[in-house]
Amino acid sequence: MADTALQVGIIAGYMLVALAIGVVAYRLTDRTAEDYYLASRTLGTVVLLFTTFATLLSAFTFFAGPNISYGAGPEWILVMGLMDGVIFGILWYVLGYKQWLVGKANGYLTLGEMLGDRFGSLRLRLLVAGVSIFWLFPYVMLQQQGAGTAIEALTGGAVPYWAGAGGITLFMIGYVALSGMRGVAWTDTLQGAFMLVIVWAAFVWVASAVGGVGAATATLGDVDGNFLALGGGTYTPEYILSTAISIAFGVTMFPQVNQRFFVAESKAVIKRTLPLWPVLVVLLFVPAFMMGSWARGLGIQAGANENVLPLLLAEYTPAWFAALVVAGAMAAMMSSSDSMLLSGSSYFTRDIYRPLVAEASEEREAFLGRVGVAVFATLSFVASLFQPATLLEIGDTAFGGFAQLALPVGVALYWSNTTKTGMYVGIGGSQLFYLLSVFTEVVPGSFLGGWSSSVVGMVLGLVLTVSVSLVTSHALGEDTSVYATGAD
Repeated sequence: MADTALQVGIIAGYMLVALAIGVVAYRLTDRTAEDYYLASRTLGTVVLLFTTFATLLSAFTFFAGPNISYGAGPEWILVMGLMDGVIFGILWYVLGYKQWLVGKANGYLTLGEMLGDRFGSLRLRLLVAGVSIFWLFPYVMLQQQGAGTAIEALTGGAVPYWAGAGGITLFMIGYVALSGMRGVAWTDTLQGAFMLVIVWAAFVWVASAVGGVGAATATLGDVDGNFLALGGGTYTPEYILSTAISIAFGVTMFPQVNQRFFVAESKAVIKRTLPLWPVLVVLLFVPAFMMGSWARGLGIQAGANENVLPLLLAEYTPAWFAALVVAGAMAAMMSSSDSMLLSGSSYFTRDIYRPLVAEASEEREAFLGRVGVAVFATLSFVASLFQPATLLEIGDTAFGGFAQLALPVGVALYWSNTTKTGMYVGIGGSQLFYLLSVFTEVVPGSFLGGWSSSVVGMVLGLVLTVSVSLVTSHALGEDTSVYATGAD
């Protein structure tokens, strides 16, 4: 009972801190769409780094990542290291820096707006926004579902699933609608720092309890023959590369991450993130995922639907500390959801409502953005109550869906001969290919010994975008000079 009270207290404390930050941010926020969605492009290196860090990695660090390491081995560090330590860091510079330059020069707030303006196409803008919302909506739903389930478990059923998920949703609506990007980024910075401290504290505590890092790692040698052997089993080269590539490119196009490419205060801020990001990620992933692997060697028994890290901590750390980590993970989950809601609202308001309904004033658009947060959150909450299988499947495969956007976007940013038709065919063709692989047997899920359909779809999108652009002409309304204004 005391542990439950502590966990609930920490979650409540996080909400109060977030709300207080939201109030301060609201007082500093101009009544414009740019300030509400992008904090007027004023984020510095530390805040930009940590808000991306917390938004992207929070719940995964505490739950999914350790679970995978528990089941398949510590090489998951290699998979995620490739994603965030190398590939995503490079993409942040190659795509993110170019987006910042172009966005700063032209005032873009969303990816769809940036592409629609360059190609003079409302339909392309709607296509990109529609694809993004399609993959984002169920992902938000999964966060609410996770929060509701966790609160129900924390309280021993005293707070039912619907009440927990609904309460978290109402809080996020109020907080995000109030604070916008500035409040979200500040809260994420605190959350990111907390994640690093708590994960390393847990790592040291568990290692000390079992005789040191060497002793804990040595236990893995007897798991399934040799749990420490590099390669084999799940970790084939095709699996490692497919997963790392799909996740990294998908993350780059996730609205809540992609929009952060627009918010940096200066060129220097964007450029500094390339060397800093891999360091930050390694500092987080190594202890978190190693603990997941240690749990296997130490004989921790985790069921199919259980998270292994809380079980490990319950065995080797005091109850109050395990409660602190679980409650922190819940707060981290909320730090991801708030960014998703803000980005989803901006895509709907900026890319669908604004061009189709009317040219709203900046003040009205900022107001509609707040309304959009409430609508987006409410719809995803209602969906989470029914837990539809199709939406769950979409959420589980969202990384691959977003990854299909990355290469056509990269081609458009750097190759002036890209045409509107090439973009339509490249984006539409790769999305169709990937959807068929997810929902039908028409397209297999893997090719050539284990390359995922996501990666094959990305290659298809690249080939289609380039080849169709080569055989088609620029349409009326295309402006090839738009991205050149951001060249540096």
